[in-house]
Amino acid sequence: MTLQQLRYVVMVADTGTITEAANRLYISQPSLTNAIHELEKEMGINIFNRSNKGISPSIEGEVFLGYARQVLEQAKVLEDKYKGDDGGKKSFCVSTQHYSFAVNAFVDLIKRYGQDEYDFSIRETQTYEIIDDVARMRSEIGILFMNDFNEKVLNKILRANDLEFHELFVAKPHVFISRKHPLAKNDIITNEELEAYPYLSFEQGEHNSFYFSEEIFSTTERKKNIRVRDRATLFNLLIGLNGYTVCSGVIDEKLNGKDIISVPLADESDMRIGYIVHRKAILSRLGNTYLGALANYLTSGSDGPEDSVKIPQRKLQHRGRFNEMRDDGEPACGDVREKAAEHMRRVKAT
Repeated sequence: MTLQQLRYVVMVADTGTITEAANRLYISQPSLTNAIHELEKEMGINIFNRSNKGISPSIEGEVFLGYARQVLEQAKVLEDKYKGDDGGKKSFCVSTQHYSFAVNAFVDLIKRYGQDEYDFSIRETQTYEIIDDVARMRSEIGILFMNDFNEKVLNKILRANDLEFHELFVAKPHVFISRKHPLAKNDIITNEELEAYPYLSFEQGEHNSFYFSEEIFSTTERKKNIRVRDRATLFNLLIGLNGYTVCSGVIDEKLNGKDIISVPLADESDMRIGYIVHRKAILSRLGNTYLGALANYLTSGSDGPEDSVKIPQRKLQHRGRFNEMRDDGEPACGDVREKAAEHMRRVKAT
């Protein structure tokens, strides 16, 4: 078994066809087919199922491909360590829920490592796919959130896939609304005040469970629900329909526009936003640098890896009123629960 053979089977799995894989690998189709057959014979398994409809990984092949991706990732770590910038084309992939800071960190990574040749990917996708991408080593890092509601379910799935969650920061929940929304001038908003407005969320496909939601699940019934697939559509609907969505409060005008603001939401549990990685994988230099870039956006200072401190720190325009910090590290807004309770008393009195 060689690294070349592992690259071959991973490329076939990623493209779904021998023809496309051969083209990308710059070898003939017969040579690629023979190399795969030799590997299958040596390993004693059928990595792929073949039919008139094409080629697809078998059940045991999926397991093999997961290990193959890990081996290739570790080979890249070695090449990067000892060859440095001469290690050939750089490649990196991260899968994430729809967070602007994840995109900003990705931009900084490309500015640092985007040389003459590179192949970088960022997948803003559904929660289950994030977990699956990291489990199968399609992505080195996945970014998602946990809270008291989804923690047990997600941790069980992560353990079953040999994944581990690392917390980046704890956020008080906010709502994204239009600057012209009737509630835009509120210091804090309750679920009861939001009942009359459409609730926007990212759909989760066939895994459309409350536990995979990107938004905090609320016991308050929402009468008007709209599900979308991408961030641009969600923000357009926020503005056009006076809708809202629940978020971490971290906002960037360059990505989200100046018409969207973040307002604290009362009576919801904290969001623990973090990243997932494979237990058996060693983060590459690119992976460590990406995490360092995230730290630059989410903390007042960088606690990231050594590589990260060389990335210029840029501040987000707004981190959400409940998530802003004073110079001494304490919340700028004071006791969140006290403010929420005070607001609730005012609402009930009117």
